[in-house]
Amino acid sequence: MTTPVVSLAYHSGYGHTAVIAEAVRAGAVEAGAEVHLINVDEITEEQWAILDRSDAIVFGSPTYMGTASGAFHVFAEATSKRWATQAWKDKLAAGFTNSASKSGDKLHTLQYFQILAAQLGMHWVNLGLLPGWNSSTGSEQDLNRLGVFAGAAAQTNADEGPEAVHKADIATAEVLGRRVAETATVFRRGLAAA
Repeated sequence: MTTPVVSLAYHSGYGHTAVIAEAVRAGAVEAGAEVHLINVDEITEEQWAILDRSDAIVFGSPTYMGTASGAFHVFAEATSKRWATQAWKDKLAAGFTNSASKSGDKLHTLQYFQILAAQLGMHWVNLGLLPGWNSSTGSEQDLNRLGVFAGAAAQTNADEGPEAVHKADIATAEVLGRRVAETATVFRRGLAAA
């Protein structure tokens, strides 16, 4: 059986979301995947071909004004060619986002990714973690400290740079990367057995 291919199609306006992308990448690599980071605001035809041959595509964007960034929306609209031919049907999909506020409407961005994946016929992989930091014994250092289930969510203060991305959010993104890679491995085995 060959190694699963996981690609991260993401945009990062100020570098914070790139830190989360790198964490998702690290988790997927740790789980044995071949991983490609693709910055969607400068995507090439070669990178579109990588996405086409990927087993899983993880969407990522900062949350701006309650949704994914404009650059990510341009990429999403360009996937209509894949939609028309069902080129990404039955691939796995997942998502991650970052914003300055604790909520910051990150859930809407993740739901936008879920709908995009559904339109493309993809299967969504959720975070698979219980919420952290929601009891008297919890801590801001807990995995999934923001209590999001749909994907990996991060919060970084608006007046701080990428180096300030919260360590617990980085660790949570690594979990998402591992989960996507492990799920892609299971899917590959299932297809080989079918």
